[in-house]
Amino acid sequence: MIMRRTILISAFLLLYALDIYGQDKITREQYIDLYAELAMSEMARTGIPASITLAQGCLESDNGNSRLAVEGKNHFGIKCHDWTGRKIKHDDDERNECFRKYGSDKESYMDHSEFLVTKSRYAALFNLPEDDYKAWAKGLKSAGYATSNKYADLLIQIIEENELYKYDQLVLAGEVKPGRDPRNHPLPPPGAVHEIYINNGIEYVLAQAGDTEASLRRELDLYPGEVHRYNEFEKGSPIDEGMVIYLQPKRRHAERGYDYHVVVGYETMYDISQKYGIKLKYLYKLNEGNVTGKLQKGDVVYLRKHVNEKVLFRIREENNERQDEIRMEFDG
Repeated sequence: MIMRRTILISAFLLLYALDIYGQDKITREQYIDLYAELAMSEMARTGIPASITLAQGCLESDNGNSRLAVEGKNHFGIKCHDWTGRKIKHDDDERNECFRKYGSDKESYMDHSEFLVTKSRYAALFNLPEDDYKAWAKGLKSAGYATSNKYADLLIQIIEENELYKYDQLVLAGEVKPGRDPRNHPLPPPGAVHEIYINNGIEYVLAQAGDTEASLRRELDLYPGEVHRYNEFEKGSPIDEGMVIYLQPKRRHAERGYDYHVVVGYETMYDISQKYGIKLKYLYKLNEGNVTGKLQKGDVVYLRKHVNEKVLFRIREENNERQDEIRMEFDG
């Protein structure tokens, strides 16, 4: 929390200094100080590494000094494509190309997230670990974000020279919560029929009879694909009454105080991942060598690293004794 507070104070002082002294250009270090908090909140909201977002911002906007960034608030060189908002013309691969123009820097950062989340060619990126900035940089290049053959190398160089990976670790450690925006309401929007709850720092609703991806998107103002991607089910899958539907990405582990889960009936790893708000792939990683095959009643599933082995041993012993008693009653 101290580091986050320092970032905010540094950004405020920098903006004040730029205004007082009329400085025309900002340095890379100053740019990072200004936008680190925004990049981290977007990572918490969408899963895009803050290091990648910041490195792209530095590279694409010339550390916030390019004409597109200054006049169009466009930090990521995103062209118009199917854009219906304001536009700005700029010479790039060709003369007078159309680029998106934003009302604020925050809008640019959020649209960068939406651009990656909603374009199918970037879908594979969201299967990568959030702390693997090298894989993300190479994935962006492979998906065609930029034409330069050195694009991935340049991003990696910026990240490592400025230690931007530290911001990823802050988010993954739970120090940063998703940024608030018109699509993430602290209270249900007007006319909403679903109450919004919090689990593991993630907003969710309980599905009601008749809910579909489309109806939830309309009511809760979500982007296309967010419902099934955040909840790790196939697009178009039926949504049953009572299902937990997360509105933000799940985490790498459970919140403090929930080190393990004891299987009490017919449960799957997916059921447990939804119960505790943990991404399924990370739940399996936490249980490498521990969970094999179909879960059985009494199995212990790890939810965090550094689980107390003495407690787990006692639980297993109690479960074994209980199973022995059941067998004896059955045999008798």
